[in-house]
Amino acid sequence: MATLRDILARKGGSVIAVRAADTVLQAATLMNEKGIGGLLVLDGSEPVGIFTERDVLRRIVASGRDPSETLVGDVMSAPVTLAGPELTLEACAALMTERRIRHLPVRDDSGLAGMVTIGDLLAHQVSEQQATIAQMTSYLYDVR
Repeated sequence: MATLRDILARKGGSVIAVRAADTVLQAATLMNEKGIGGLLVLDGSEPVGIFTERDVLRRIVASGRDPSETLVGDVMSAPVTLAGPELTLEACAALMTERRIRHLPVRDDSGLAGMVTIGDLLAHQVSEQQATIAQMTSYLYDVR
């Protein structure tokens, strides 16, 4: 059964993060530069929240706040949910659905191992389904 470790092995374990004391403008600029929809928020090396495009829309734009004056720590989603690398993808999907989250930091014994998104889970599922279809097609149509 596939685990979060399998996804991280394929996508890599780098985590792009900001500090709670950074401004929303700095965080949004970083998300744009990296082409990502969410950042882990750290206090030192400890995860304290997630900051996403949804936070920008709901807590900054809709509230008329100034992104250059607002701190990430004031508008991030917290507390952060963490998972271990041995969590199965099925359990991960259930956890993300139950908690209504799209970004899940993964921590192992040595610290942060990476971040898994709902898109990563979907991509893995599609890849597995394509492999299954290819195997079935080969079985049905390969005449030896």
